[in-house]
Amino acid sequence: MILTISTTVRPATDLGYLLHKHPDRVQEFTQSCGVAHVFYPEANEDRCTAALLLDVDAIRLTRTSGRSTPDFTLGQYVNDRPYSASSLLSVALADVFRTARAGRCTIKPELASSPIPLEISLPALPCRGGPNLAERLFTPLGWTVEARTVPLDDAFPEWGDSRYVGLTLRGRVRLADALNHLYVLLPVLDDAKHYWVTSDEVDKLIRAGESWLAEHPERALITRRYLRHRSALTRSAFERLAELGDDVEEQLEPPIDEEVGTGDEHETDTAGVRNPLNLLRRQVVLDVLGERNVRSVIDLGCGSGELVSALLDNPDFTKVGGADVSTRALTSAARKLRLDRIPERRRERLHLFQAALTYTDERFTGYEAAVLMEVVEHIDPPRLTALEQVIFGTARPEHVIVTTPNSEYNVRYTGLHGMRHRDHRFEWSRPEFHSWAGKVCGVHGYTVDFRPVGDDDPEVGPPTQMAVFTRIGGDNV
Repeated sequence: MILTISTTVRPATDLGYLLHKHPDRVQEFTQSCGVAHVFYPEANEDRCTAALLLDVDAIRLTRTSGRSTPDFTLGQYVNDRPYSASSLLSVALADVFRTARAGRCTIKPELASSPIPLEISLPALPCRGGPNLAERLFTPLGWTVEARTVPLDDAFPEWGDSRYVGLTLRGRVRLADALNHLYVLLPVLDDAKHYWVTSDEVDKLIRAGESWLAEHPERALITRRYLRHRSALTRSAFERLAELGDDVEEQLEPPIDEEVGTGDEHETDTAGVRNPLNLLRRQVVLDVLGERNVRSVIDLGCGSGELVSALLDNPDFTKVGGADVSTRALTSAARKLRLDRIPERRRERLHLFQAALTYTDERFTGYEAAVLMEVVEHIDPPRLTALEQVIFGTARPEHVIVTTPNSEYNVRYTGLHGMRHRDHRFEWSRPEFHSWAGKVCGVHGYTVDFRPVGDDDPEVGPPTQMAVFTRIGGDNV
């Protein structure tokens, strides 16, 4: 099976730096299923193509498979494994391009962090769902998708189409993101994996998809297929995805049976009976703002803009701010809020800008309330004092709403080891959160009220904890 990656960025041979594989060499990497080869069919200033060829040893795979259920059929030796892109290629890609997937390149760091023109080709890809499914999975990620069904035999057209597609992706995408798209979506399209899926697959999915999966319209389908429809692991993944972005719709109940052919059918999901945690957080924040008759709000660490959008939907909020340190998050927020075609009256109520929350910024002032929803745990502990001074000491809104994970609840997440997200610098227990909030109140002159968000477990508390700070003796700003 073969995968090719081409670019026309100039000089195109810089692709070698990004992949950490020299264009003038043919390199081999031993895999459990055979040998992976990396070579460059073309490499010049205008266009460069890297090929990953996985030479699968089908006999070796058969002889090393489990012996508890022996298979004596010829199919274990004669099959499509050496030719069609599958989870075998996904695993090889993850191993061979490990550093590139992480986005690291010391020689060309700017190039590694930038979108570049890419063309990716997979001539034979098992796709349960046909070309339409390939388009549904890759198009939202910024790709132009060319997916064509491979006939069973060109000489016998009456035999019809196979379950394979030839896939070509084109777009301006960061190489690390492109590799992670492939790593996750190849086995998803095949709806199969060649190895047993355990709880560590949830961590792999979250790591590979942290910059895109939470916002993907087919995230439920992707998660279930990637985890081989194991309900406990799927539930854990949905719950953890809710920590990556406010727009994740968790689906906590088992899905109804899939009925996807090779045409344009859509897989159907059923919504969970329980309200998604991210929606609960947002609704509780809106409820608190409503109780206090707040009219102007700034969302600090606004991410992709879900709370900002909800605030704008309510005309009672006459002034809405959104700030984030990440330009990528703000780009996503602008796209979600449709700033290029937003009505003028709605646009006049909004101020969206980039800012670091640990540095004084006059744009934080002038709001009755500030919201830090799932933000503080991303701040390095030594910098928390700076954040406290900026928000509570300088900006000093009448109300500050803070939500953060309750670390005691983590034992309820199947397969979770450590913190909920690798970018979390810490996660507080309820006593630790209360202690921090009490210190803030004492230093800056606020009172605090605590509320649970989500089911309040009698043993470990709620999944999310909330503190509502109110400035002592102050009028609305």
